[in-house]
Amino acid sequence: MSLIADIEASHDEFTALRRDIHAHPELAFEEHRTADLVARQLQSWGIEVHRGLGKTGVVGVLRGTKSGAATRTLALRADMDALPMPEHNRFAHASRHPGRMHGCGHDGHTAILLGAAKYLAAQRDFDGTVHFIFQPAEEGGNAGARAMIEDGLLERFPCDEIYGLHNMPGLPQGHFGFRKGAAMASSNRFDITIRGTGGHAAQPHKAVDTIVIAAQMVGQLQTLISRHKNPIDVAVLSVTQIHAGDAYNVLPGEAVIRGTVRTYSTAVLDDIENRMRHMAELLPQVHGGSGELHFHRAYPPLVNWDAPTDFAMQVARETFGAERVDGNMPQHGGAEDFSFYLEKVPGCYLFLGNGEGAHREAQYTGMGPCELHNPNYDFNDALLPIGSTYWVRLVQAFFAREDRAS
Repeated sequence: MSLIADIEASHDEFTALRRDIHAHPELAFEEHRTADLVARQLQSWGIEVHRGLGKTGVVGVLRGTKSGAATRTLALRADMDALPMPEHNRFAHASRHPGRMHGCGHDGHTAILLGAAKYLAAQRDFDGTVHFIFQPAEEGGNAGARAMIEDGLLERFPCDEIYGLHNMPGLPQGHFGFRKGAAMASSNRFDITIRGTGGHAAQPHKAVDTIVIAAQMVGQLQTLISRHKNPIDVAVLSVTQIHAGDAYNVLPGEAVIRGTVRTYSTAVLDDIENRMRHMAELLPQVHGGSGELHFHRAYPPLVNWDAPTDFAMQVARETFGAERVDGNMPQHGGAEDFSFYLEKVPGCYLFLGNGEGAHREAQYTGMGPCELHNPNYDFNDALLPIGSTYWVRLVQAFFAREDRAS
């Protein structure tokens, strides 16, 4: 593994910065302190700073100084928001705000990109422009990526390719994971409202029982996956809530079913949504009731482009060794709003191994699982110089490619 010496020498600086962000987590579209910190750091290194895209987003613009007429542009993205969850860790940099926690490593992603920006600003040894995108509101379906795009991100800061990374617990520390094509699932949520006629539980013949309809609906929804979807297409439909009634002897006039649908293809999602709507409307009619579906598409599938993924893998192999690179990571059932960028710009979203949790200080943590969205999680600071070095080498390789003037 070959780390850039200047980046390695700044490890303590960026560890302190990462832990400061961890101690002060901010939720979606509320990342004011974090955005201030990011903007202040970028400006101190002479990087042009733009703010306010997607409410709290920050974009740093860095132009290389190598001679040439290339106009190619590259974007690198980090997410800044935390999760609305408690933290169980008791180390010094644990969250100082109850009910908020950097439980997904966005503090680390931000510090990694800042480390790369500092080095590149000092060197500027490339011919082109790099856009450093610090994005709000990735978590919880808030779609900060979409908000930044709607605010003109890609028009004001166009890019030929875009790259992002996420730490991955369970993947060995400092190893890289890639997958071409559909790498992460779409995220969608639904509400099915069933309306009938309320009545006395002892006289069901005088009512239209919405709970019976809802019970049948739950079972029938599963046939959309097991009997109507092509078995080679991966999809999940999970009912996660049923709300109806508040008394032992009353049949409620309304029931609501809620849940999520995950797919790796928009075409599969279209078919599932259409069939769900048909079922939600027709099944209650069989019993004399009515029903309707509200279907919300949060994030589309994250689909990596082939050539950029090959390029990103090659940079990882050349920098850290082929033994540290997995080019066929399994599909991940979680969702990521980086997918909105990849719908518009060629690019790749990759994974950097966070290890198994041995990096945590045992005397200061409850030592629960070091998994994403877990109250015992903490980002592995050993990844900071690895991730920053990787971004720098990717920038340098991108602008050195033979197709850079195209």
